[in-house]
Amino acid sequence: MDMARLPRAAELARGSARNPRWRPGLSAALYSEIFASSREGSGAGAAVALACDGMRQERKAVAEEKAILWVQDADAIRRGGRPYRPGLPQSVRDRIVHVAARNCSDALFALEEGLRCRDLACVIGELAGNPKQFDFTASRRLTLATEKHGVPLFLIRLDAHPELSAARMRWRVTSAPSAPPLWNRNAPGRAAWHAELFRARAHPPGEWILRDDDPVLAAESPAVQSPASAAPDHGDLVRAAGA
Repeated sequence: MDMARLPRAAELARGSARNPRWRPGLSAALYSEIFASSREGSGAGAAVALACDGMRQERKAVAEEKAILWVQDADAIRRGGRPYRPGLPQSVRDRIVHVAARNCSDALFALEEGLRCRDLACVIGELAGNPKQFDFTASRRLTLATEKHGVPLFLIRLDAHPELSAARMRWRVTSAPSAPPLWNRNAPGRAAWHAELFRARAHPPGEWILRDDDPVLAAESPAVQSPASAAPDHGDLVRAAGA
């Protein structure tokens, strides 16, 4: 046995314990960026799913009663539309406070002010493209605000390419086929996303298929099953009106 290798092995084991692989249910980073195309609603859907997963883990009784601030700049609204309340999860649709900002600068101001308000459960933002106003300094200001006041931020980057950022977790998200419903194979299933965590301070990179398995967020390996053979959606026969 090469005894010289033992300290290195112990060091790797400690590093693995400090940086576990991400999974739903772990405490979320306070500032996450989600890169997605405006041609599909995957960015907003994944942001809401991650936000709900975080709220279930942190301050459950309190977070479920607080409002959620949703900020969009004008370009993001033009590309992806406004949040559609009846399509949101029942637990959040009546708690959304929507802000339509004229431009990126106004959106950044609204986001930072929202992060300073501890009466919010979280803040969701949408910025389109790579505006020059949103540089590393701006992202650093958001990081400092969310870490000082403890209000999580999920920032959706529509049609943007990753650049230098202070975000603690960064995702690439696209839509994924839903599992076929149990009772009607032709009906649409629950939402699913192909999510790649390509940068995280506390976790190694990885890829998952995230599924809205109401009321929880489920994750599986992208290579587990094909959509046709995936486990059927055992959802309720009748959902709430407007769902």
